Amino acid sequence: MIKRDDLVIMRAVALCYKPFLKIEEALIYTNLGRTQFSIRCEEACVYKNEAGYFKREELDLMMQAKTVIPERKTRQ
Repeated sequence: MIKRDDLVIMRAVALCYKPFLKIEEALIYTNLGRTQFSIRCEEACVYKNEAGYFKREELDLMMQAKTVIPERKTRQ
């Protein structure tokens, strides 16, 4: 049987390899609170896709303080 601590570690490692993250996973991945995460996302123009997932590559760029503005994602 897998211990709870081992399960948490396995999930955390799995997050690093997923190309798309849910909001809860994105919060864990970036190590930010909900408010700070939403502020940073807005500043860096990082938004959820149609399915409600964040792209991990865009989150990486956001954490490096780079702005992500693809043509298809401009907010209207």
